[in-house]
Amino acid sequence: MVFLPPDIGLGVLVAACAVAVGAGVVKGMVGFAMPMIMISLLGSFLSPELALAALILPTLATNGVQALREGPSAAGRAVRDFRVFLGAGLVALFVGAQMVTLLPARTVLILIGAPILLFATLQLAGWHPRPAPQHRTRIEMAIGTIAGFTGGMSGVWGPPTVMLLTTLDTPKAAQMRIQGVIYGLGALALTVAHVGSGVLTWKTAAFSALMIPAALLGMRLGLALSDRFDQTTFRRATLVVLLVAALNLLRRAWGM
Repeated sequence: MVFLPPDIGLGVLVAACAVAVGAGVVKGMVGFAMPMIMISLLGSFLSPELALAALILPTLATNGVQALREGPSAAGRAVRDFRVFLGAGLVALFVGAQMVTLLPARTVLILIGAPILLFATLQLAGWHPRPAPQHRTRIEMAIGTIAGFTGGMSGVWGPPTVMLLTTLDTPKAAQMRIQGVIYGLGALALTVAHVGSGVLTWKTAAFSALMIPAALLGMRLGLALSDRFDQTTFRRATLVVLLVAALNLLRRAWGM
């Protein structure tokens, strides 16, 4: 397979596709966590740069499917409904990107992971605050700023986004849509950035592209499971994955 990076043999390709299927199942069930799962598992047998390149195109493809599952108009409605969050996040992302050298990566990961771990634990224990509707704009602005700022500094914006959607008790279909839109825009930016950085070359892009069918298959299985969830089950599954994501962020911080 001369069109692939030299480290990629048939066995590695099969293992990578198996990871993509598993990550796709989780993505289809709760709408997020694909990059976290893929970078963690692929990094156990691939170099960090190759693991990052491998997840880029499957992430872009699955987020596109997720965002547009109910049509472009529904995706556009999700953008309008969460325009305050998206606007605040975009501004904060640019600010965070300029400050990336000021805070150690370990500190950033702790600042993201610790509050989310506390939030997910309290929610699973039965704490369910119901913010008054008149406070929604301020909540969106605050969490959007946090998500954008941390995303600009570390590339991690998924957990704060899920925390907002869970706090607002967003219906399952709407939550899946808005996550697809937000992460899809992020994945597009990531693709462009790493074409420029040299991580995504013709050969690494070919490897990443071969994983798209596996990721989409896994996502289809996950969506079939998610469609059988009621709102309560979906919320609990989301919180469990969010808890795992927070623990993973703290694990990464501990290892630095």
